Amino acid sequence: MAIKISECGRRLIRRQNLVCDAGESRLDRCLTTLDLIALGVGSTLGAGVYVLAGEVARDKAGPAIVLCFLIAAVASVLAGLCYAEFGARVPTAGSAYQYSYVTVGEIWAFVTGWNLILSYVIGAASVARAWSSTFDSLIENRMSTFFAQHFSMDVPGVLAKYPDIFAVLLIVLLTGVLAFGVNESATVTKIFTLINLLVLSFVILSGFVKGDIKKWKLTKEDYWDSLANHSCSNISYSCGDLGAGGFAPFGFQGILTGAATCFYAFVGFDCIATTGEEAKTPQRSIPIGIIVSLLICFLAYFGVSAALTLMMPYYLLNKESPLPEAFNYVGWNPARYVVAVGSLCALTTSLLGSMFPMPRVIYAMAEDGLLFRILSNVNKKTKTPLIATIVSGAVAGLMAFLFDLQALVDLMSIGTLLSYTLVAVCVLILRFQPDQTASENIRPELEDADRVPLRGTGDASKNKKDVIQFTVRSALFPPSDTPTAASGQLVYFCVAVICILITVLCIVLATCYKSIVNGDIGSVFATLFLLALTVCFTAVIWRQPESKAPLSFKVPLLPVLPLLSVFVNTYLMMQLDRGTWARFGIWMVIGFLIYFLYGMWHSFESQHSRNKDATLRPETLVSHELELTDLEPSST
Repeated sequence: MAIKISECGRRLIRRQNLVCDAGESRLDRCLTTLDLIALGVGSTLGAGVYVLAGEVARDKAGPAIVLCFLIAAVASVLAGLCYAEFGARVPTAGSAYQYSYVTVGEIWAFVTGWNLILSYVIGAASVARAWSSTFDSLIENRMSTFFAQHFSMDVPGVLAKYPDIFAVLLIVLLTGVLAFGVNESATVTKIFTLINLLVLSFVILSGFVKGDIKKWKLTKEDYWDSLANHSCSNISYSCGDLGAGGFAPFGFQGILTGAATCFYAFVGFDCIATTGEEAKTPQRSIPIGIIVSLLICFLAYFGVSAALTLMMPYYLLNKESPLPEAFNYVGWNPARYVVAVGSLCALTTSLLGSMFPMPRVIYAMAEDGLLFRILSNVNKKTKTPLIATIVSGAVAGLMAFLFDLQALVDLMSIGTLLSYTLVAVCVLILRFQPDQTASENIRPELEDADRVPLRGTGDASKNKKDVIQFTVRSALFPPSDTPTAASGQLVYFCVAVICILITVLCIVLATCYKSIVNGDIGSVFATLFLLALTVCFTAVIWRQPESKAPLSFKVPLLPVLPLLSVFVNTYLMMQLDRGTWARFGIWMVIGFLIYFLYGMWHSFESQHSRNKDATLRPETLVSHELELTDLEPSST
């Protein structure tokens, strides 16, 4: 029984070989660095830039929204740097799924990939419905009125008010573009991203021309003047709270709250990491694409939010359509049509950005055997994962057609934040491993440490001694300048402990924040104790020797930056409500059923292990000896 449990445990944490070069691919290697930048910008810089700034500036931060985007950008860059290093290290199509597979094991890889699929499906469906809604508003809501009258679905909280046929047609159209070829979809993305950036440039320049720096120094007198000049009964200029006035009317807490909201505006750059088998030079293009796209998105968000708050007082902003109302406020009403064009282009590129990586993750998981292998089929002519593309488009279309996605959108956050966390953990672990060319080498030699060495195997005895004999001195002052199996195992242990400590710390901060601010001794002591332990284990990791393996990009300031990324992502996950976690649990139950009934037994690593065991099985060796005996000539 114990042997079976041990075998099952080994299957859950088995790792894939780490291939550090961009070899032959079944997909079409045709994407340039510019294509990846356009894909990242288009996926990240969606319709949120036209809406999010108004909501955050009016209710949470005021003109200090520019600081919110700066803080959010820094937090996103932490995750982006980790993705960039892994893109240089593992040029494959699976993104965070593949990174987890080569570092922390098969079960974590499946969890990551399964949640990435969920986030991409919900993202594609919600953006498709948003595109439909935006277009509907331009034609005076005629489409929604017609569908609501003739195809009404009255199941509040589950189904949408009416089936969105237009959103389905849009998904079908873009699925066809993606199935036709990656080069064609990249061209479409570049065109719409360019139009979007031109519109945003127009908005930024208009804001600096028509804006007034006094809008960042508003007082109570200005607020009452606005109430008098723009009646609060007019819905276009409904008044929000003044707060304390000035640049940061809602204080530092408002800036942090706004930054947490703005963080999700930078979600989407990870789609670049799924192009490892379609980029011409992935080890160079993926790091550049991620960093440059995040920089462009930050400049766009920063410029638009600054222009918006310079043109119009923050408390008068319309949360639904801030930019058209701002242009109307300064007397440029026709500019609303330019904004509408940019919004539709942004939604189009965002939809492509959600639909593009989804079949790549499915393809990678199916090729590894964790999902049904038919999904890994690649069309010989277009060199795209055709079946995976069609299936993912069909699922996204079905969700956009029937369901009310508002309650499911937060599930996107769990999948994305979980993948960010695991990528940061994987970068931290791999940097301190002795050999990074194969899974047998990057894995701590637990099996060798547990075995009783055979006589004459001096190396095995030495390895066992290195792994077992840990002291405070050897942990803080390693005897070797290069990573060893012992130091790699120590890093694994420390990272695992730190992840547990950070999770508990984030739970404490999320549930006892007011107590900590009010100076409650128990809450403050628990927080400081957890921080102290985290710092101690971080210091142990910092003292270990790093790998000298050459990479085109490496995350700086290890181990601090990856651990900061883990903390930020975990804290944001703890802010989600219980309903979201309950839905996440249901989704994971479905995933685990697929994994334990199919993926665990059909994975490539499982078949490889069975073949390897078959060659070493005693009865196989005995049969070979009998065959050789039968072949020997008789002495009589």
